[in-house]
Parts: sequence; structure tokens; C-alpha cells
Amino acid sequence: MAVAHALASTHSQGPLASPELLLFDLDGVLMDTLPVMKSAWAEVQSELGVQVPFEAYAEHLGRPFADILVLLGLEGIKGLAGTYIAASTRNSHLARPFPGIKEALHTIAGRGCRLGVVTSKSAQRASPLLERLGVPFCALRTPGPERGKPSPDTLLMALVDAGTDPADACYVGDMAVDQEAARRAGLRYVHAGWGYGAPAEPMPIVLREPHELVRLVCTGAAESRA
Repeated sequence: MAVAHALASTHSQGPLASPELLLFDLDGVLMDTLPVMKSAWAEVQSELGVQVPFEAYAEHLGRPFADILVLLGLEGIKGLAGTYIAASTRNSHLARPFPGIKEALHTIAGRGCRLGVVTSKSAQRASPLLERLGVPFCALRTPGPERGKPSPDTLLMALVDAGTDPADACYVGDMAVDQEAARRAGLRYVHAGWGYGAPAEPMPIVLREPHELVRLVCTGAAESRA
């Protein structure tokens, strides 16, 4: 979904100074995994008789899967998580990098900015997808002992892994839950307008296409276009 650009950050800092570390959400930012999620949810509906439409599930993207089930009132259905995860793994070939994201990542990494990923997807499912992008990630954090988004836990642990202060990092997400997690972690936030959700107030920097990440990170400014 394309969203209007805004140049005010979540902390009203003005243009983004070049960060040492750029952290990314995975689904909806680096990879278009919506076809995978739709197919997996369809199997859940077919095999377990779940009546909740995928659109209701998609409203909560960005949160850990178990948390979404609680929000949908489905946490008590035996085998639901296993069915969904198995189908997602089996259909992972349906995921595709967003157009331009690989080129943007390679350019940013080539200019000395380190990259990391903080996602609600499990490491077992996230790692093969990230390998397809062909760039090194110095940190990968997923919910485990730490709480998932909108808690700041996984973002803060990624900073520890990378040895980076919050002031020297930025998180790129596509859901309001990503924005909230970044706020709680004291991180600057950039919204991927090519992803699955809209940002919340106060309006962060919103980019329309992945190539704009290069200009933002490497020059400290984003071009505003209607």
C-alpha cells in the first residue's frame, strides 16, 4: 500500500542521520510473504474448521503468532499453530523479495551500514528467507524468552548482539506495532510504505519504494513527493 511521505520522525528529530545499524522487519519489508500466510491460513480453515477470515488475522501482522491467536480467540484450538507453521514452511517458495530491496540492501551494506532483522517469525523460518537476499545480517532476533512486538525486547537484544546504541540505529517496519516497538526501544523508525500496514501518529518518515532507503540512510534525507 502506498502512503504519503512525511519527513517528521517518531521522535521529531528531523532528517535521519546515517545510522551505524539498520534493523528490518521481515514480512512486508524485506520479503512479500503474504501469499505464504494466505495459503497457510487457508489450510488452517480447511483442516480445522476455523471460520476467522484471513483479513482478521492480517490486521495483527507484526505480533508473535501466539499473541495473534489470543487476540482472535483461537488460542484453545489444538493443532492450529502446528498446522499453520507446517503449511508456511511447505509454501515458503511463494515468498518473494520486494522489488528493489536486494539492490538497496547491497548498496547500504557496501557503504558501511550494518544490517539486522527483528521479526515475529521464528528463526527456523526466517533464516532461509534471509539467505535468499544475499547480504550479511549481523543480528537476527525473534520472540523467545523475550517478549515479541510491540514490546521492545527483541529490538533491544538485537542492539546488544550488534554492540550498537539505540541512538546509532534505526528500525524499518510496516505495521503500527513495529513503530510502537521502536518507540519503546528508543529507536528511530522508518515506515516501509510498500508493506502491509499504515503508520500511527506521530507520523514517521514513510518511504514508498525500497530504493529510497539508500538515499535516506546514505545522505540523511528523504525526498518528499506527493
